[in-house]
Amino acid sequence: MYRLLLVQMLHCCFLVAHSCPTLCTCVYLGGSNGTGLRSVLCSEPRMSAIPLNAPADTVKFRLEKTSISRVPRAAFFYLSELQFLWLTYNSITTIHPSSFLNLKVLRELRLDGNLLSAFPWEGLRDMPRLRTLGLHNNRLSSLPAHAALFLPNVTYLDLSSNRLTTLPSELLDLWFPPPAQLTGPTQRRVLGVHDNMWQCDCQISMLLAQSKYQESPVVLMDQLLTCSRSGGTADQLGAPLTEADLSRCQRPSVQPSATRVTSPLGSNVMLRCDATGYPTPVLTWTKAAGASMYNTVLQESPRVGIRWSIINLNGLSYKDAGEYRCQARNMAGTAEAPIRLRVVGVVPPSIKSKTRKAPSRSSTSNRKPLPQKPKRAQNITSISTSKKKTLLNLKYVTPPTPTNKTQSIKMAPVPIPLKKM
Repeated sequence: MYRLLLVQMLHCCFLVAHSCPTLCTCVYLGGSNGTGLRSVLCSEPRMSAIPLNAPADTVKFRLEKTSISRVPRAAFFYLSELQFLWLTYNSITTIHPSSFLNLKVLRELRLDGNLLSAFPWEGLRDMPRLRTLGLHNNRLSSLPAHAALFLPNVTYLDLSSNRLTTLPSELLDLWFPPPAQLTGPTQRRVLGVHDNMWQCDCQISMLLAQSKYQESPVVLMDQLLTCSRSGGTADQLGAPLTEADLSRCQRPSVQPSATRVTSPLGSNVMLRCDATGYPTPVLTWTKAAGASMYNTVLQESPRVGIRWSIINLNGLSYKDAGEYRCQARNMAGTAEAPIRLRVVGVVPPSIKSKTRKAPSRSSTSNRKPLPQKPKRAQNITSISTSKKKTLLNLKYVTPPTPTNKTQSIKMAPVPIPLKKM
């Protein structure tokens, strides 16, 4: 029975590796007789599900103009060699977040011409080598801020012909990183954002303005962007983005009052930073690991486009030392500046005496006595008669240890007792 099961499994694997799905065409690219790269094309309108028996060595898989409406979990798990996946002009409305499991070498994913109103951005983690992502002509109405976490390696992103209205500032930070965050040459990206009904805010304005520079890290497929103005008539809903809209937006700029501060232990200190930008940026303080500060923070905006902030640190201790960051954020982007605080001084003696523990009674009672200086030995010689009556006691002291000089000791003669007559 086990042999029969093994034979069936091997037969199944053989079919997956060498058979071609029904209603599909399998060809070799760049060669024949199995010497090229295998490509599978499925374009049958009657097809309503993704075929599961595509050859395991498939490099390019195209499903076009079918009736497929959903992409299930691990739909292409056995196609570990897949590099190009085109699911274009179908009727796909939903994609499972784990649909692209095991596609570790996939370089291109195209989903143009479907009915997607949302895209599982976290699913891009399963495609670490992905460089091209096409979402043209769908129904996407928003881009979440966390999408920027999964797009650092994508160099071609087509979001044109959707229903997008705003761009999160996190995407602008990814596409146009501040100079302080650049660690090497900037990676150029091609973006398609045209044919959407953008709001005339600073995000889309900054994107268009920055892309016009010669050394810009972003190249737009089409620079003719339209925006919908709130309260406008139907004739104004497709108005192009004007230079007047661009001139108002300004990315934040932060200037601290001092970049290095040294303060004595136990003192009070104030750290201040000023920011400019339009719209007026909001300031936040963080320390070292990025945690927000809960100390006393003051903020004020004397006029539009300017804001300052002060953080109070009272009774400084050594744990207050470190790097503080003042971050400014508005719709056009973010910026930050570091301030290094150094705490100097020593702990007063009164504090040290309080922290020193007093010895307990038990410890003193168990303490061993200190060795005492030995006393000079004394010899007492007693001379007594037969009647046990002491006639004379001689007391002499043992002399100290002789030195190099010779010393003589004279002993007094012992008196002889008198005889009775």
